[in-house]
Amino acid sequence: MKKLMIAAVSLGLAAGGTALTQAWAQAPARTVWDGVFTADQAAQGKVLFNNKCAICHGAEMNGAEMAPPLAGGAFLANWSNVPVAEFFTRIHSTMPANDPGSLSGQEVSLVIAYILSFNQYPAGTATLPSDEAALAQINILAEKPAGK
Repeated sequence: MKKLMIAAVSLGLAAGGTALTQAWAQAPARTVWDGVFTADQAAQGKVLFNNKCAICHGAEMNGAEMAPPLAGGAFLANWSNVPVAEFFTRIHSTMPANDPGSLSGQEVSLVIAYILSFNQYPAGTATLPSDEAALAQINILAEKPAGK
């Protein structure tokens, strides 16, 4: 009986460990604090933003009427702890409001790079991808993680 109980506890711990490992593997590997876009992307994104997005969201990204803010506390309250892929999908499929879906994936990544830069996230050496699977591995975080 004692051996059976030990085996059951061991199996339970192993199953719990497997579940934790799977959850860890599914969590985004990086955050926007890791320099996930380049300064050049952000500069190109600024031009696109000013031409396609600023009319509704404002040059300072403070939003207006039906357009939500894309900077500051309100933006971070909506998007913190969300993978960049979800933000990408929202923009790609619904923006600009007067011509939804007209931006290419690369253009959406440029706009996101600019929005991240505007929100004081650091630029890095690697470009922000336009592949949703890769973007799913990057999490938007309001607070800078310890050690970053």
